[in-house]
Amino acid sequence: MSNLPESTPAVLASDYFDGYSVVGLLAVIGVLFVAVAFGAGRLLRPVVPTPEKLLTYECGVDPVGEGWAHTQVRYYVYAFLYVIFAVDSIFLFPWATVFAAPGYGATTLIEMFIFLGFLAVGLLYAWKKGVLEWT
Repeated sequence: MSNLPESTPAVLASDYFDGYSVVGLLAVIGVLFVAVAFGAGRLLRPVVPTPEKLLTYECGVDPVGEGWAHTQVRYYVYAFLYVIFAVDSIFLFPWATVFAAPGYGATTLIEMFIFLGFLAVGLLYAWKKGVLEWT
């Protein structure tokens, strides 16, 4: 048995959930702010539908031809590769802080080389398949 009073776990739980209540309150305030902004915009805007307003357009230009356009796959591949290496750079920052901590040096160094090895294999695969060539 412990020498702590019976109410101690309830007090600890209350302290624990206080941090979440602040986050929840901020989330509710954020949702209310957005709802009020959209509601005010809906109430204050003029509604005068005309045939010109109901036309489909892109960048202020009337559409010509079919609505189907071909997009090169390479744009998606470059975007995907960018996302992969952006995520890699995000993982490098916490790794650097753990690597600096005493007792974690060799383990985290090996883990990061394994992680970078997986990324290098993926980049090598994309390069061998010719994905990185623009023409």
